[in-house]
Amino acid sequence: MTDIEELLLSRIRDVADYPEPGVMFKDITPLLADPAAFTALTGTLSEIAAGTGATKVVGLEARGFILGAPVAVRAGLGFIPVRKAGKLPGATLRQAYDLEYGSAEIEVHAEDLRAGDRVLIVDDVLATGGTAEAAIHLIQRAGAEVSGLAVLMELGFLGGRARLEPTLGSAPLKALLQV
Repeated sequence: MTDIEELLLSRIRDVADYPEPGVMFKDITPLLADPAAFTALTGTLSEIAAGTGATKVVGLEARGFILGAPVAVRAGLGFIPVRKAGKLPGATLRQAYDLEYGSAEIEVHAEDLRAGDRVLIVDDVLATGGTAEAAIHLIQRAGAEVSGLAVLMELGFLGGRARLEPTLGSAPLKALLQV
């Protein structure tokens, strides 16, 4: 395990039975509150952005906003929020996707992505991959290219990577921690 992995893991708190019995929630708020850990995290993610040739960073609602915005600033790139449907004014592109118990929609401002943009998607956790897969489709529908997906942690037992790899194609999926 690397020093950065040890630092990040030491700042993630397990919360049993949240939000429902049987779930072990991974709380990243202690990591965000620690300036050294948060700086190390955003620095590592900005290196990933540079390595993928990204020209923009997309953050997935809501914790992807917290991580993606400072990554974009550190990398000198634009930041684009992908929001739950109905939260953005003006013209948007929407993408529906399935959840474990139902469905949802996400959206992005139509004018924020263009042909030629290379987009790194940033989020805190990769679980089943549904939201990330919908974001990939949104980015592609806007004419941009996905340069990669970077997450703080991957919950491997939920199969998100296997779901996303066909959609990502040759774009890398980077998880700083495997849980």
